[in-house]
Amino acid sequence: MTKNYPSNLTWEEWELIPQLFPEAKPGGRPRTTTCMYPVVNGILYVLCQGSTWRALLGDLPPWSTVYGYFRRWGKDRTWLQVHDKLYQWLSVAASLEPSPWEAAFDSQSVETATMICTDVGFDPGKQIHGPKRFITVDLLGLVLRVLVTSASVPERAVTKLNVHVLAGLSDER
Repeated sequence: MTKNYPSNLTWEEWELIPQLFPEAKPGGRPRTTTCMYPVVNGILYVLCQGSTWRALLGDLPPWSTVYGYFRRWGKDRTWLQVHDKLYQWLSVAASLEPSPWEAAFDSQSVETATMICTDVGFDPGKQIHGPKRFITVDLLGLVLRVLVTSASVPERAVTKLNVHVLAGLSDER
């Protein structure tokens, strides 16, 4: 039994999403963590508190287990599926279409120190060396997608990609 931290999901919130997380893979060693609720709460604790993985509290699952699921679910797009399903539910609750039909795109180039990374790029419009963040939001201000690229990538190319992804025409995510 874990303590109730501010970052924890309530059981009512959890009951909306457990089916979105993948089942244990067949074969191999059996999964020792049968309920993903404490794992998700461990992930939320690290992300909300700004803690390190190794500083995860003792009443949550081991940090290596929590981190392992966090990485695995990022690679297999589980987090994207959870985001999209929650987005659809919020849109319907706000009496909007479940999929966005209007969106706002914005980008920001972030200056970094020289020699930090070789692929940061140069944004000639803003005269900045560093990465560029692209964000897409809907009418409610809910985030649809975030993408970080080299600053040399033009806004037009990423905006086109985002439109295709949001329209379901591309598998890029």
